[in-house]
Amino acid sequence: MCRVFIVVAYFCVLLTLANSLDDAVYFQPEQVHLSFGGDTNEIVVTWSTLNATNQSIVVFGRDFKQPKLLEKAEGSSRLFVDGGPKRSSQYIHSVSLKHLKAQTRYEYNCGSDLGWSATFSFVTPPEGSNWSPSLAIYGDLGNENAQSLARLQQDTQQGMYDAIIHVGDFAYDMDSDNAAVGDAFMRQIESIAAYVPYMVCPGNHEEKYNFSNYRTRFRPGGTENLWYSFDLGPIHFISFSTEVYYFLNYGYKLLTKQYEWLENDLREANKPENRAVRPWIITFGHRPMYCSDDKEYDCNEKLETFIRQGLPIVKWFGLEDLFYKHGVDVEIFAHEHFYTRLWPIYDYKVYNGSTQAPYTNAKAPIQIITGSAGCNENREPFSKVLPEWNAFHSNDYGYTRLKAYNGSHLYFEQVSDDKDGEIIDSFWIIKDKHGSYAQM
Repeated sequence: MCRVFIVVAYFCVLLTLANSLDDAVYFQPEQVHLSFGGDTNEIVVTWSTLNATNQSIVVFGRDFKQPKLLEKAEGSSRLFVDGGPKRSSQYIHSVSLKHLKAQTRYEYNCGSDLGWSATFSFVTPPEGSNWSPSLAIYGDLGNENAQSLARLQQDTQQGMYDAIIHVGDFAYDMDSDNAAVGDAFMRQIESIAAYVPYMVCPGNHEEKYNFSNYRTRFRPGGTENLWYSFDLGPIHFISFSTEVYYFLNYGYKLLTKQYEWLENDLREANKPENRAVRPWIITFGHRPMYCSDDKEYDCNEKLETFIRQGLPIVKWFGLEDLFYKHGVDVEIFAHEHFYTRLWPIYDYKVYNGSTQAPYTNAKAPIQIITGSAGCNENREPFSKVLPEWNAFHSNDYGYTRLKAYNGSHLYFEQVSDDKDGEIIDSFWIIKDKHGSYAQM
């Protein structure tokens, strides 16, 4: 009888403890990450707290050992309530650091009088376009089987990148377990994203509750837009959503608004005076236009892809013609869990610059699929018969690096995590002239 009493008392204590944890108040910042703001001299710091703090502050400066030289910026927070059955909630804080000095290392921490983060740092880019940015680029990185994460963390801590681009599909999935999976993912990438701007686009795994986890957690440019652009050195980057073509249950308005915005942004970026400053135009969106596998529901020559040709039957809002018209140089995709480099391609035809130098003065955009960072859906197999436009392929886990040397030379390489960081593919893109392919 005594033993029964002890067991019952033990479980009563556990229940009381669990209830007290549920009622606990947490003000400590977590999930800290950066993005570019309106320009590269503005950095947006974003973080989460479980409870409201009534303050969103970033303290920053070139040396935390000199408190008199530190500055303080204030922002705001918003309550994010997940759409899951528990309606779990947290506060997402966002602060813009404006008018930063170029090519300067800043230390910072964030929080409020109720709790502060650790101290992180970042380096602002040089001014103008005449410098050589380096980036890591990948898609499809989850919590489970995040194969490339450790190597990316190491690269970042060694100062290898000016920015990172994540081409859709995060955590698998951010909404899962009442958004606890998303929280865990954001904590995991803090050792990357708190040190360099982490630029993103949405994938199909972000769709739940009208992309609310993605739109609230990531604030590129200080907004929750599904599409945006930014300049880095000689490159004009354009992030867009391929998912507005597939989740029409949220309405057609997102699709039409994005297409109109893309058309205007590309038209402006392709003006001669703007291409003279930033010659390269690089787009990134999650689902590819062309595939090297046999997924019938995604893309093959018979079924087509909505983003390439537009909506079925009516053929509205297709992007291949739009990107060709405005001279997009490189198109980066993910979604397929492998790496593929394509020959310059338009309308299923290869347009190499020449037989000896296919990527020199190419006559169509060059597409890259880099979706092998690592997730719980594992690798994707390739088709038994590969299409003629497939230049190189690998389903090793890994990620892509880009370095823009100037307005005429881009260098890409693919890192294999399976092969302990070996570079399994590399190539140069060289252009004497940028602009519409239709006028070349």
